[in-house]
Amino acid sequence: MTAKRPGSPVTTQTWPVDVAGLSVDLPIVAIKPDFGISLMMVIDLGVRFGEHVGRALAEKLAPLEPEVIVGAATLGIPVAIEVSRAMGLDRYVILQKSPKIHLSDALVQPITSITSKGEQRLLLDQDAVPLLAGKRVVVVDDVIASGSSLKGSVELVRRAGGRVVGIGVILTEAREWEAVLGDDAKLVQHLAHIPQFTSDGATWTAIPETF
Repeated sequence: MTAKRPGSPVTTQTWPVDVAGLSVDLPIVAIKPDFGISLMMVIDLGVRFGEHVGRALAEKLAPLEPEVIVGAATLGIPVAIEVSRAMGLDRYVILQKSPKIHLSDALVQPITSITSKGEQRLLLDQDAVPLLAGKRVVVVDDVIASGSSLKGSVELVRRAGGRVVGIGVILTEAREWEAVLGDDAKLVQHLAHIPQFTSDGATWTAIPETF
């Protein structure tokens, strides 16, 4: 495995993905010496990519007639904005991950992530609760892998009184998230799927999945 720069887990190998008709090459990142993922940084893929995935997800989610779109910081923010824009919705709700002065009394939900170290927290501003209570809500994100982040987002929306009618992601990754989400897994709409990877020390290959 050759890194792009000394000490970087980002390898020179990529994985091609067709995202609703738009082709992107995602770099494979070594999480462990023999385990890797393909990394999509939606904030680095440009405005046109954001508009494209926003429209494509909106088309899938429109039949659910959502009243509010919810996304989690940080990479879920552009997804929430673009899906809301494409659906003609003005307001959206962002679940924060870092404490801010106005979030001292926020609703809190612990989560873990495959791309972040240690336990994190999702924070819902109390002022956003009335925007969710009694509303049809779709929760969106960039990628669902372990499922912990999205499960936390869904639970936080429900604690605020929102009715989660759908989950929209750009990419699903492997299958672990299905068991974590349980019955909510059937709410997931996605634009493309990516595997996880194993390495023999020289080449990364996709780990076979059972469908």
